[in-house]
Amino acid sequence: MTSTIEATVPAIVVGGYLGAGKTTLVNHLLRHADGQRIAVLVNDFGEVSIDAALIEGADGDVLALAGGCICCSFGADLVGTLQRVLGREPPPQQLVIECSGVGLPAAVARSARLAVGLRVDGVVTVLDAETMQTLAADRYVGDIVRQQIADADWLVLNKSDLCDAAALAARRAWLAAHWPATPVVDASRGAVSPALMFGPRRVAPTDGDDEPDWAPRPLRTMAALPRADERFTHEQRRFEAPVDLAALLQALQAEPDLMRVKGWVRALDGRRYLVQVVGRRVSAVPLPAAALPGTDRLSVIRRVEPGVGEACA
Repeated sequence: MTSTIEATVPAIVVGGYLGAGKTTLVNHLLRHADGQRIAVLVNDFGEVSIDAALIEGADGDVLALAGGCICCSFGADLVGTLQRVLGREPPPQQLVIECSGVGLPAAVARSARLAVGLRVDGVVTVLDAETMQTLAADRYVGDIVRQQIADADWLVLNKSDLCDAAALAARRAWLAAHWPATPVVDASRGAVSPALMFGPRRVAPTDGDDEPDWAPRPLRTMAALPRADERFTHEQRRFEAPVDLAALLQALQAEPDLMRVKGWVRALDGRRYLVQVVGRRVSAVPLPAAALPGTDRLSVIRRVEPGVGEACA
């Protein structure tokens, strides 16, 4: 009998800076899986929101999702987690690895290629169309953002609905000037066709096809960048009682050097809300009553002067 781990499972690596919309894109793929068994690996499930409607149950450190999909965290042991997931019965048909927002997707792809039975088809980097150029020029994090773009076989220009036509054209021109060989597709709320993400990789354009063509490139030389824990601090804030949601959002927006907040809290009206902060943008979206059981918490990442950081997820 042939072991399932000997079969070749295709994988894509999804990267992008904090708040670009990586999880939104992954959620979109899961909602439109069309019966395909997709395994999603993330750096830490506690830091990533999978839509409550997709969750069916938990099995150890693996979260069962609707349609035969699963989600689990890999922390520092990516290869070991990959081997466990690839050995499941039935095995996944497609694998998505979602990188940390401050990580380099090429490094993750390089490690993933060590897993037996896995074929890494390429790296997709998600960009926030509204903020990407500002972030790329930032003296603290610009080199991370630029390397994430350079790592990509394909770019998703997400949140394109937040830019007018002229601004979007300027973003595309900037990308074309610096990374001319990398295909780009616009997206709003992470809505990218699963057929494009999981379909056959084409090296040459197809006549009459409006979709960008892309194929995985050979491994690139990775830039020597400072460690994430030298630039960012991370903390989990837990809430045992309901909070004044408006006051919380106002306080978060006023905090200095805040880069990203993601999590959920119960408000004074008794409802739970998914809270997100990306730069100066703040949002709170009501969650279904049964969503995200357990202690309410927020994952908070802030920027610090180089050499001052302590820990980063």
